[in-house]
Order: sequence, then C-alpha cells, then structure tokens
Amino acid sequence: MTQRSAPDRSPSRVEQSLKRRYRAERRFRFYGQLAVALGLAFVVLLFGSIFSKGYSAFEQTYLKLSVYYDPEILDPNGTRKPEDLADADYGAIVKAALRVTAPDVEARSELKELYGLVSNSAARALEARVKADPSLVGQREAMWVLASDRVDQLLKGYIGRNEPEETRGVSNRQIGWIEGLKAGGVLEQRFNRKFFTAGDSREPEQAGVAGAVVGSFFTLIVTLCLSFPIGVAAAVYLEEFAPKNRVTDLIEVNINNLAAVPSIVFGLLGLAVCIQFFGMPRSVPLVGGLVLTLMTLPTIIIASRAALKSVPPSIREAALGMGASRVQAIMHHVLPLAMPGMLTGGILGMARALGESAPLLLIGMVAFIVDVPKRLTDPSTVLPVQVYLWARSSERAFVERTSGAIIILLVFLLVMNGLAVILRSRFERRW
Repeated sequence: MTQRSAPDRSPSRVEQSLKRRYRAERRFRFYGQLAVALGLAFVVLLFGSIFSKGYSAFEQTYLKLSVYYDPEILDPNGTRKPEDLADADYGAIVKAALRVTAPDVEARSELKELYGLVSNSAARALEARVKADPSLVGQREAMWVLASDRVDQLLKGYIGRNEPEETRGVSNRQIGWIEGLKAGGVLEQRFNRKFFTAGDSREPEQAGVAGAVVGSFFTLIVTLCLSFPIGVAAAVYLEEFAPKNRVTDLIEVNINNLAAVPSIVFGLLGLAVCIQFFGMPRSVPLVGGLVLTLMTLPTIIIASRAALKSVPPSIREAALGMGASRVQAIMHHVLPLAMPGMLTGGILGMARALGESAPLLLIGMVAFIVDVPKRLTDPSTVLPVQVYLWARSSERAFVERTSGAIIILLVFLLVMNGLAVILRSRFERRW
C-alpha cells in the first residue's frame, strides 16, 4: 500500500506562492486602472474634439454697411405701398452699399467677388427693415449684416490663408478686402443669435437649430404624455394586481425583450402602422412621439416595477390592516412612495428618446425644414436628425454647425440625467 507524499509546506514554497498571488493581484488592478484610464482618455478626446470644433458656431461674422435706401429703387412711384416695397430690388441696395466700401472696384469679376463678402440674407434683412418702417426710404443708416460663410470660416481659422487660391474658396483679392474691413472696425464677430432662433438653411451662416429644438420639444411632449401614464399603469397592474400565471410571465418576458430591441425596429413599426395603415402624415412630431412612446414604454415599465418592489410589504399590510381597500392601499400609500423611482425611469426614458434618430428617419423626419414648427402636425425635425443632415453636407461651415448642435444636444441630455439624479437623491427613501 503506497502512501501519498505530504505537500511541501516549507516557508520558501509558501512565500513564493504568496508572491505569485500578489503579482497576479497587482496585474489585475493595473489592467483595471488601465481600462478606466483608456475609457476616460477616449471620452476626453471625444468631448475635446466636439467642443473644439463646435464652440465657434456660437459666434458669427457680421459686416457693417452704410445703407442708403434709394427711393428710385425701392419706391419710384412714391406710394409707400406694401406691395410696391415687397417687389423692390433690395439686392441692388446691398450691392450699392458694398461698392461704397471699395470704390475703386469696377471690373465685373471683381464686383462679383466683392458681392460675395456678404450673405444673401442681407437683402431679406433690408426688406424686413423697410416693411417694418417705410419711413426709412430715402434715408441712410449703418446696418450690420451677415457676412458670407467663407468670410466667417477664414476669420475663424478654418480656411488657411496659405492654401492654394483655387481650393480655399476665398481669393487673394477678397482676403485683402477682409483685412482692410477688419482693420477699419466694420467686420467683427458677434454672438450668433441666429443659430438659436432660425431654422435650417442651405446657407451655413443662416442655419440654426430652432426648428430642431422645437420639433424635439413637441415630440418629447407627446412621448411623455403617452408613455409615462401608460407605463406606470402597466407596472402597477403587473406588480400589484395581475395573477401570477403563464400569461403574465410571457408578458414580462416580452417587456424585458422589447427593452433590448434595436430602435430602428420601432421605426419600421411606426412606418407600417401609423403612416401606411392609419394614413397619418409624415415628418410630424405627433407620429414621432407615438414611435418614441413605443420605444420608451419598456424602460419606464421596468423602472416603475423596480420602484414598486422597493416599497416594503409592511406599507401595504399596514394600509390593509387599517381597513383600506387594495386599490386605496396602492394609490394612497405605495404609489406615492414609489413615484420618485418612477420619475427617474421616465426621465431616463425621455433622455434616450431625445437622442434617437434611427426610428425618426424611417417616418420622414429627415426632411429639410426651414420654418420653425408651431403645432404637433407641422413638418419638423429633431436635434439628432439635424446633426445627421448637417454632417452629410459638403460645406466646411456645416462642420462647426454640426458640432454646435451636438453640444446643445449634450447639454439637454446632461440636464435630463442630472434632473433624474437630483430627484432620486432628494425623494428616494431607503428602507
């Protein structure tokens, strides 16, 4: 009969084993710290890239012109009628003001380059001024108008002066005029209010996020008004009243699975049901809100059920023991205590809905929308889709517009997530 040899437990073997364990532990900690550092580095790189390209979108270059509202051009009959003023050639007024800044320019090619210093919105701005105050006809005033996007990009450093003239989009002659105007104090960068008040535009210097922001607001209002009450009601029923059988088990499994379904699937569902079956209009916040409601319902139901489960059973038992009915116990005692967790889930669901673009692309909210929507049935777009549209544009100036819109979207997301954290920390009760 053979005897097993006793394991070697000499001090040297134990010490070597401990050293191997400590080395493995240090390696594991190092790998974890390295992963965290890499993650933070990539986040800093991403945000740094976005902010470095997007902060300049909040400034825009303006050119000060000495405008003479020539009555021979605006109102040759002297009637001051709105229809006569509407038909006037305001572009000629802008061109005349530009020729004052460079009186030595006479050749047609040079005049074309000179006229290219200002945005084509300058004529519309003059028209709005005259319509608001017809007494300006025949007078002269100094007026700041939008410079063209290429002038703006040159002053912001996105177009290099050392680039070849044929590729940079700004001629050497125009650069000379720009430097002279800047030195004269009539060309400067100002806060870009138009970026926050205007809708989309083919011209980068005129494009704004107002239409997308209002469209996102309307869409989220529809989503919130539908998803939160339905989600809370479904959670209360499944958690407090539904019998435990195969049917409710199947419903719970499907709800959990729907939370992981790609968002584009909900867009296909909205396209098939809302638009093709019910004939609802495309590209409107009402349909967008219905689609996002379907997408956010699983998240709200799961969060609401978790909030209901966190309420101790003693609350229910105490209410029932005092003579309250099942409905009274739930509505008057359990639901108020679970509401902070439900609100947190609702806000997080809204934050996810705010950042979605794939389902909205399928229902037509990718259209080019100039006017800011005023109703739930007006054509509109949302911030993520606006970012997508601008990112596809070939114009250089749309790069900073894209990053600026991303910054606004991130601010909204941070505010909504911060609000969820505040509500949870302020009203949550620990049992």
